Amino acid sequence: MHRFYVPDVSGDTCKLSEEESKHCVRVLRLTQNDVVEITDGKGNLFKAVIENANPKACLLRITEHINEATQVWELIIAVAPTKNIARMEWLVEKLTEIGFTKLIPIECHTSERTVLKTERLKKIAIEAMKQSGRVYLPQIEELISFKDLINKSKSFNGAKFIPHCNNSDRKLLSANHKKGENALVLIGPEGDFTKEEIALAIEGGFMPITLNEHTLRTETAALTAAIILKTLNS
Repeated sequence: MHRFYVPDVSGDTCKLSEEESKHCVRVLRLTQNDVVEITDGKGNLFKAVIENANPKACLLRITEHINEATQVWELIIAVAPTKNIARMEWLVEKLTEIGFTKLIPIECHTSERTVLKTERLKKIAIEAMKQSGRVYLPQIEELISFKDLINKSKSFNGAKFIPHCNNSDRKLLSANHKKGENALVLIGPEGDFTKEEIALAIEGGFMPITLNEHTLRTETAALTAAIILKTLNS
């Protein structure tokens, strides 16, 4: 069954956005009385019937509130955007498919990308949420500096990790996370974090970790960390 995203669902009817309406009517060729699913990205899934197949404002009638899921733990990935934006877009898609809470792009000392347009990433997250059958839409925040992220994370209620390639003492992520505990993971740029950034993160309560014995690309490291934590919490 085709699924669409409607951020605010209230009452017995709702309208799809112009973009979703066009996809519904023009691309999928759905018409009046066809049954679809909609999610608000906040844990709710609904069944609905098309009442007016308008390609600019498709009107739906809610027939059933199928379920409301509860997000039991928080997984935040703070990552330095890759120079190749396609790799960043791929990462958002895959993280959304496996399930995470929030992406915080960070600017580090060796970052090769210091400007990031998040609207495209948000659209990718929406499509990945619908395709994967998930009902929670992850937040995509605006780019902030590494120092601001460390300061912002002081109020975070959970475990904080910083994987890096420095040969200093590091612990294995899979052996140092408690099931059900919120997690915030910092992922560095292609040139890795500087020693000063690592020291600042450790001072801010981040545990220095390693994901495995290999050196991973930025997007691979982020996805690997997310998969490890999701597996430990399954």
